[in-house]
Amino acid sequence: MDNALLGGMTAAQFLRRHWQKKPLLVRGAIAGFEGPVTADALFALAARDDVESRIVLHERGRWSLRHGPIRRADRRTLPRRNWTLLVQGVNLHVPDADALLRRFAFIPYARLDDLMVSLAAPGGGVGPHVDSYDVFLLQGTGRRRWRTSRQPDQALKPGLPLKILARFRPQQSRVLAPGDMLYLPPRVAHEGTAVESCITYSIGFRAPETQELVLAFLDWLRDRVELPGGYDDRDLAATREPARIGSTMRARARAMLRRLRWDDQTAEQFLGCYLTDPKPTVRFATPAHPLEARVFRRAVRGRGVVLDACTQLLYDEQHLFINGEAMAWPSRGPGTAAALKRLANRRCLTAAEVRGAAPLRLLYQWYGHGFLRLG
Repeated sequence: MDNALLGGMTAAQFLRRHWQKKPLLVRGAIAGFEGPVTADALFALAARDDVESRIVLHERGRWSLRHGPIRRADRRTLPRRNWTLLVQGVNLHVPDADALLRRFAFIPYARLDDLMVSLAAPGGGVGPHVDSYDVFLLQGTGRRRWRTSRQPDQALKPGLPLKILARFRPQQSRVLAPGDMLYLPPRVAHEGTAVESCITYSIGFRAPETQELVLAFLDWLRDRVELPGGYDDRDLAATREPARIGSTMRARARAMLRRLRWDDQTAEQFLGCYLTDPKPTVRFATPAHPLEARVFRRAVRGRGVVLDACTQLLYDEQHLFINGEAMAWPSRGPGTAAALKRLANRRCLTAAEVRGAAPLRLLYQWYGHGFLRLG
């Protein structure tokens, strides 16, 4: 990693001093940076049905929010000032945007979320707000002013389509020029306003709320739990209070619910599936004319493989996790495991690495699903 990205600090120093602790401003984090997308390219992405996008407009003191797709006719109706186009997951569609996201791989991929890009007209922004996750705000073309506050008051204005702070009290103000970057930990109040037409790249990190994680786990568990038997009251006695839920029924129901149990391995398997589960807009493109297995084996030994930008491949000691599915480690020896770990960490395997101990049958299966392609 280029230490300029973190203002001369190593990743370890940054994590110790700033991560989830305090903001960091880095001037010239990426020298000469203009960004991998233009305004026209961003609007082209926003017009697609499989891309999450929205436009925020602040006009005459009122906030409005419009969700995509954003058509060409919508673009022509925008005023000269005070609007912002936000496009999520640009890394899934623009290879250079994915490469930018991977520059932050000193943070585990399990925490890395996506690259959101915002295009703002002069005065454009989304209002003062707080995020529940860490974010790096990297300035592309143009300039944007960021005002921040560590204020404890995070009450929101009621009745708005956006979560805007009711009483924002900025403590610091910074103008970011192309290549400058601002890191913000969770719950730091901030407001970004375009000084002139500009594009900002937001490298976001996932941090699920407890409620979100628990509900996702229960939903995942529902399809995997088997609890035979049912309620039994063959010893039922006649009652004079038919509306009462009797103590015996309550006790038996509690006992039935207590049968829902899980161990650490189940929870860890869920976590890997949860973290690699593709977002709703993701669609994998399978090969239009897939190679036969023997042709694929020959080709991959000469060209290597690259994971698709949409693919999430993680692992722990027990499992490989790919796009929401778990599988046990292949049992072909340490060389196979090492190759798959390299694929997960570097997101590619060279031809030489494939010619070693790579599990070609598994790679061919993933190729057929559109999870990876030839290098």
